[in-house]
Amino acid sequence: MSLRAPRFVVDIAVAFQFLTRLPVPQVGFAPDGLARAVKFFPLVGLVIGSGAALLEKLLAPHLDRPVSALAVLLYLVLITGCLHEDGLADVADSMGGWNVEQRLTILRDSRIGSYGVAALALSLLSRAVLIAGLPLEHFTAYLVSAHVLCRWSMLPLSYYLSPARENEGQGARIAGLTSTASLIGGSLFTIVTVVVALRKAAIAPLLSAMAVPLLSGFFYVRKLGGVTGDCFGATNQLTEIAVYVCGVWRV
Repeated sequence: MSLRAPRFVVDIAVAFQFLTRLPVPQVGFAPDGLARAVKFFPLVGLVIGSGAALLEKLLAPHLDRPVSALAVLLYLVLITGCLHEDGLADVADSMGGWNVEQRLTILRDSRIGSYGVAALALSLLSRAVLIAGLPLEHFTAYLVSAHVLCRWSMLPLSYYLSPARENEGQGARIAGLTSTASLIGGSLFTIVTVVVALRKAAIAPLLSAMAVPLLSGFFYVRKLGGVTGDCFGATNQLTEIAVYVCGVWRV
């Protein structure tokens, strides 16, 4: 992409380039490029969720729901290159450390341990079961909302928390560097999208998506002294699951 492209176009490209494996025009990451792009993370979620909903509609007439849910989950894993799953596994492994330094050292380790395997397996299983259980009449609305909200969850974390490791890793490129305008802009886009999709049913998913970053943020500060790139992925996964739970919850 030409450097003469409007800044917002470059920021959108950076958001898709960072969060997905979609064939978008490659752009160089300016020092503040990722911090500017975070406001478009919910837009990336809208595209990913819409693609998943379309896939389910194409497969539903031909497959049982558990099988189509598994296909949707496979699509979600492949389109993101396991980015968020990797973060969840690494954060889970780090909780085996005795102190902050040891936990941060574990986060740098590319190997996966027993905690990471368990967290990854539970995440995949939970998402497969919950996707299969979403009500058909609201399937698209909940799937799209889940992926908009789980990408939005990175905005409050990056706005309010500082990096656990200064000037190191992807977390340091956005933690504490997200602007107020980005937080407000991304949040407004997210709220409007979810309310349009779910109408009155939007309240529970919105509250859940606010609660997960709040609780996980306190946890990261206590255990790690801040956030890392892996923390964003872990919170992303937990938020996605929380929204699905809202979709299958019976009143």
